Amino acid sequence: MARGKRVARRLGAWICFADESGISLRPARARTWARRGNTPIVTVAGRGGRKLSLAGIVAYRDGHQPRIIYRTMVHRGRKGEPKGFGEDHFTELLDATHQHLDAPIILLWDGLPQHKSAKMRALIAARPWLRVYRLPGYAPELNPVENMWSSLKRGMANLAPGGIDDLLRIAKNRLKRMQYRPTLAYGFLATSGLAPP
Repeated sequence: MARGKRVARRLGAWICFADESGISLRPARARTWARRGNTPIVTVAGRGGRKLSLAGIVAYRDGHQPRIIYRTMVHRGRKGEPKGFGEDHFTELLDATHQHLDAPIILLWDGLPQHKSAKMRALIAARPWLRVYRLPGYAPELNPVENMWSSLKRGMANLAPGGIDDLLRIAKNRLKRMQYRPTLAYGFLATSGLAPP
């Protein structure tokens, strides 16, 4: 991480952390209040095969407010439909992030197979404004985006969306709220034990 900070300072670049996650129609369970003897029961429409895939970037730069950039992908269980983010989808997210930040990017992400593939290496090499470093294996606690997903899912616990479109709307609404709270992005970084650039 220290090496990435030095390179970012020299290039005037943003330090960006990236990660992906997924949410299904089956809500996470959380504790709640109810009258004694009346256990709250929520019925859900958790049909199999439908899920919401999320890819997000949290960007930090000295002297600037942190930014949260994300993309969503709905998988409805149809034949031939992508089940998650592939190399092309990650590249679109990185290009959009570069356009939004208008500066070089130092990217830190995990060892997902799509991040290490030959196709992704070629796509990264074609972008001179991008430098990529891998986070250590089995250390999700070092990635602030993991904390963002945790916060999102905790906020959606015990929520029973009517369908995949409701789930998409709710997730986008919660993520958009996070985008307008820069102190939350600093909190994600602090929770990971890393200091701001």
